[in-house]
Parts: sequence; structure tokens; C-alpha cells
Amino acid sequence: METAAITAWTLIQEIPIPGDVTGLLIEGEQAVAAYKTFRDSAVFTTKRLIVRDAQGLTGKKVEIYSLPYSSINMWSSENAGGMLDRDGEMEMWTRAGHIKIKLNKKIDVRRLDQLIAWAVLK
Repeated sequence: METAAITAWTLIQEIPIPGDVTGLLIEGEQAVAAYKTFRDSAVFTTKRLIVRDAQGLTGKKVEIYSLPYSSINMWSSENAGGMLDRDGEMEMWTRAGHIKIKLNKKIDVRRLDQLIAWAVLK
């Protein structure tokens, strides 16, 4: 699996859950939090992380990544340190490989930690 594109994910800020995400969910799955990315959104559900990546000039072509929480073996988080350190970071080691997600200073890193812990450890 190619992970170069996955390391490019950046979460900018928490947003309301996009209405059209329900078409991606299976029976019994619910969206619990959503974040704006540069071109689209990342949605945490009760079962997985879904990252939508609009592509091309018009953004009509959309690639969707789906990471089941059951594939996450370990994760780490780092908050933004101060004025010169503008972004935080979350890393996940999964069956698919090592995934790095940059976090804008507006993101509550501890809330993300809780989301991942809730999803992986429940």
C-alpha cells in the first residue's frame, strides 16, 4: 500500500459533520466528529476514520480513505509547542503502515487522543 499520500493529511479545524457522509456509513455506524482538511474532510465514526480527498481543479473527483480502528496498533500525539511551533501532530502505527497527521493549532489534540482511545480501546 502506498502511504505517501496518507502522510499529507492535515486537520485544520473541527467542523459540523457533513450531511453527505451518511451514504458511506454501514448499519449501526455513526459519525461522531469531523475535521476540515485542505481539500475536504476527515470524519471519525464509531468504527473508523474516513478521510475524503477532493482532487483535480474542480474537486469533483474524490478519493476516500477508510481506516478501521481495529487496524491501529499504537498512536502518539504532540501538541503545538508555542509561537514558532505552529502545528501539532498525531502518528498512528497500523497494519497498513505508519500514518502521520498534521494538526493545526486550532485542533484540540487531547480531544483527538480521547477519540482514538475511545475507538481503539472500547
